[in-house]
This record gives sequence, structure tokens and C-alpha cells, in this order.
Amino acid sequence: MSDALETWLAAAAKALHAPPVDLAEHARAAGLEDVAYAIEPSPLGDLLVAVTPRGIVKISYLAIYDADDALTQIAARVSPRVLEDPAALDEPRRQLDEYFAGRRREFELPLDWSLARGFGREVLDRTARIPYGEVATYGEVARDIGRPRASRATGNALGANPIPIVVPCHRVVRSGGVLGNYGGGPERKAQLLELEQG
Repeated sequence: MSDALETWLAAAAKALHAPPVDLAEHARAAGLEDVAYAIEPSPLGDLLVAVTPRGIVKISYLAIYDADDALTQIAARVSPRVLEDPAALDEPRRQLDEYFAGRRREFELPLDWSLARGFGREVLDRTARIPYGEVATYGEVARDIGRPRASRATGNALGANPIPIVVPCHRVVRSGGVLGNYGGGPERKAQLLELEQG
């Protein structure tokens, strides 16, 4: 057997016994991961949670929205360098778990607003300030951002909220206390409000 073949065989045997490489960890360390995501179980069903170096950029209810659709939107509007990397989401996942367990009333997470602009961003900025356990109406949110006649557009902007739960669009209801629509479905909106009243 030639020396070159022996060297190659020794290298191959060594590679077979080497610990597996964590691609996401290496990509993160090399600065090649622009968006990290993980699937997070919750009482409302599985959530796709995605972050960038700036903060949370997307939360999707997987019972309603396809993960591929969410990832395609992120790749098109934020960056195509998207990797599944649960370790990069340890803090958001911990805070979501605490919220669902009733131990957290406010999220202390940076937000990446790449998927919300213009009027929608104004609506979501105002919505983010609605305190835990309280609600506001679509009309109140519209009035507070200086657009008192835009309650229907406010509802549309809330329906497009890319970061539900953390940006609490579930806390916006119709006048008279009627729940109204919710991107995660009316049952989830009711569950979230009930959690916060408990």
C-alpha cells in the first residue's frame, strides 16, 4: 500500500470518529448567520421564532401558517442566510416559556422591525405599550397615533403583526369588548387574554 493511500485512510478513519460539527454554531461564529430560527412549543401550538442580531424579527403560529412561508418571507425581506439554530434563541424561548407559565408580564427582548414599516409600524409601536392584562380598542389605537378615522386600517396592520405575543396585538379589541380578529385565530386571542387576566 502506498504512503499516500495510508495517509488518506488514516485521515478518513479519524474523520469518522470526530465529534459532529454544529453547522449553526460555526455559521454564527463566522458571522454567516443573519437569521436564526427555532420551533418553540407553546400552549397555543408550535411557534416559529426567528431572530437577527438586532432582535426578534418573526413569530408565526405553525398551526395556521406554514413554516416554509414564514422562512420564505424572512429570506426575501430580511436575508437569505437563515439557519435553524435553537441555541441562538435561548433567551426569547425562555421568556416565552415564562410568559405562558404566568411568570412574566413584560418581555425584555430587542425587536427587529424589518418586517413592519410605515403605518403598520406606528400601529405596532403603540400596541407594544398596552400593559399586560389591559386592552385598547382599534379606535383608541388609531386615535393615539393621530389617525382617528383609521380603525379598520389599524385592524389590518395588527393582522400583519410579524411579532405577535411579544408585540401584544391580542390586547386590541373592538369597541364594546368584542374580541375582533386575530392573526392566530380568535381562540388563541381569547386564550392569551384569559392568561393575562388570570
